[in-house]
Amino acid sequence: MPDSEFTRLSRLVSLLTLLQSKRLLTATELAQRFSVSTRTIYRDMRTLEQAGVPLVTLEGRGYTLLEGYRLPPILFTREEAIALLTAEKLTRQRTDAVTAVHCQTAMDKLRSALKRSDRDHLETLTPLIEVLDSARPFSYPNTYEPLLTAISTHRVVHLHYQAAESGSTSIRSIEPIGLYLSQHWHVVAYCRLRQSFRDFRLDRIQQLTLATETFSARPETLQDYWATEAKRRSKEKVVIRFRRTEVLPALAQHLLDTRHQYGWMHDQSQTDGSVDMTFLVGSLPYLATWLIPYASGVTILEPPALQQHLRELAKRVYEHWC
Repeated sequence: MPDSEFTRLSRLVSLLTLLQSKRLLTATELAQRFSVSTRTIYRDMRTLEQAGVPLVTLEGRGYTLLEGYRLPPILFTREEAIALLTAEKLTRQRTDAVTAVHCQTAMDKLRSALKRSDRDHLETLTPLIEVLDSARPFSYPNTYEPLLTAISTHRVVHLHYQAAESGSTSIRSIEPIGLYLSQHWHVVAYCRLRQSFRDFRLDRIQQLTLATETFSARPETLQDYWATEAKRRSKEKVVIRFRRTEVLPALAQHLLDTRHQYGWMHDQSQTDGSVDMTFLVGSLPYLATWLIPYASGVTILEPPALQQHLRELAKRVYEHWC
């Protein structure tokens, strides 16, 4: 479908914004970003050049702007400001205090650049958006911000780290490569003590010191680490049949909401209304502890060993309470 003039103008403005925010952009990634063909991107770039934008084409690499060229700041739309307000709420709840302050000052600058009507609208929405996470509060003191600094500047970090299994504390020197948020924040780093990459939970860091020593940038990424871990850990296929009507509605919904955390891969609906759920898991006992509350609505199709783990758990519960 041909571009409307409004759609094309909007894309050209967005292209200018992206060119100022990234050092190098390829036609392929831009085409994917805007859901158009690379041919359309080539045409848009010619249009920008004809309008006087000093584009530099690096053969085989992509597009960049002439060094030093900048346009006046582009105003945020109301929708973009609301999205950033949500990000501010998430940052306050799910990162450390230092990062939360930085985000708040950035939002103050954003508010000052908004039109008065949009600023008033944002002020009205602010108390109407909340992030409630009392079950897993970000209780670890300022670790997120120093680790970000270490990752970006390749600085060594010294940790006092508490092991999950034993509770004992060890001193580690690490070379961090990335942070990620699952149920908790984690840092993936090369551990000099273990001479390999390790995954450290931030809430188990008792003390953190950012060293002046630097390390050589590593080619490994978070994706490389996860791929290596997936190969290292043997995953076992599990198939269960879930009958939603056999458990309390709240329990049934909780199973559906939390299954992604336990290796869930896909569902297959059955004619009787039940659902066959397939998982890939590294620990059958771990999965059994999750399944036990839903036992009345679950049939284990494979493997038989999971049934035994559930029997043992059920027996211990019975002996404790009966």
